[in-house]
Amino acid sequence: MQDLSKFQHPRFARAYERMSAESERWVSAHRRRLLAGLAGRVVEIGAGNGMNFAHYPPEVREVVAVEPEDRLRALAERAAGGVAVPVRVVAGHGGAVPVEDGGFDAAVVSMVLCSVPDQAKALAEVRRVLRPGGELRFFEHVRSDRPGVALLQDLVSPLWRRVAGGCRLNRDTERVIRDSGLVIEERQRFAFRATPSSPSLPHILGRARNPDTS
Repeated sequence: MQDLSKFQHPRFARAYERMSAESERWVSAHRRRLLAGLAGRVVEIGAGNGMNFAHYPPEVREVVAVEPEDRLRALAERAAGGVAVPVRVVAGHGGAVPVEDGGFDAAVVSMVLCSVPDQAKALAEVRRVLRPGGELRFFEHVRSDRPGVALLQDLVSPLWRRVAGGCRLNRDTERVIRDSGLVIEERQRFAFRATPSSPSLPHILGRARNPDTS
């Protein structure tokens, strides 16, 4: 049984529930692009309150949705009951994904690599659970490639991390994905604001392949 106490952020979870509902009209198109073409077994790491579930295509046979935060996981379980694709919600975190080695055709991370304690460890777990040739789908906000904006992210990030459930604004997530040994096959970089009143942040959306080394 994993100790998930350090992942509990009830105040942020309540705020996230509200914000994700408000932003869905702008985010849903990106979710559809993120998940388009998936099939077979999928593990979603950091599933939050389950906003991706309705966008999985019918070719997906099963989604195992991993979420450490108690309130968000309960909301994800509720969301799983209202979608066509079979979704099983489990307690766990990105540093120790509670599923078997090599059992999945795809892994999904969506606005989660900003907040995992150790990105390299989480991506090592992605490689562990993917079959050879399986793919990672990612949709993440990242460090700006504009020096002035990146400096501002560095300055704001410590406070933001405290109030936003461990989220860091200044992570160079694309580099860490490449360093993990996953091979990025497609990547789009764009500025995006979740709501009209939120700041515009650089995001990446794409897919990477787990190499078949056999």
